[in-house]
Amino acid sequence: MKKIVIVGAGGFGREVKIIIDDINKENFEYKFLGFYDDNIDKDLIVNGFPILGTINDLNNLEEDTFVAFGIGEPKTKMNLVKLLNNKNLKFPTLIHPSSIISADEVSIGKGTIICAGNIITCNIQIKDFVTINLMCTVGHDTVIKDYCSFMPSVNISGEVEVQECVYVGTGAKIINRLQIGKNTIVGAGAVVSKSLPENCTAVGIPAKPIKFHEND
Repeated sequence: MKKIVIVGAGGFGREVKIIIDDINKENFEYKFLGFYDDNIDKDLIVNGFPILGTINDLNNLEEDTFVAFGIGEPKTKMNLVKLLNNKNLKFPTLIHPSSIISADEVSIGKGTIICAGNIITCNIQIKDFVTINLMCTVGHDTVIKDYCSFMPSVNISGEVEVQECVYVGTGAKIINRLQIGKNTIVGAGAVVSKSLPENCTAVGIPAKPIKFHEND
């Protein structure tokens, strides 16, 4: 049985625990040990399981341990991953059993979390440490690069390319054959009908950049 912990004991971290529980209902694969969180005192109990320490404590583990990231904000997720240098740590791909994922040329990278109710069609590349929250759809020939996060009910049409560290808010829609530049934020409910540059925040129907931010 694989020992697994979650980084982040906030709302999404606790939802990741539900995914692990539901995977275990079908095939008892993981033994959940607890959470690691820099902002909560060690040994505090969260939903029946302890805070085991901070992110840096993971570098001291001497046994093989699977680590899932319950972090939605892309850059925070990326920076936490880069802090970990322990060769005993492994990063599972967690897919809720209710999600529908085609067997036709779909690749999903390490550390990616796909929540309940998603539909992912064919010829799709989802890279490492991507978060796809509840009830999203991803259309054919789409590429999603590392550390992106999609909040609930996002619809991505076919042939879309999403660059690294993109955050897409709840209920947003991305029309086919577009590109979203790296580090860009798409606001909740936006409809993206034209490609978006990197390092911007875009909102509205149609979505337009309202500000640009530094790539830090």
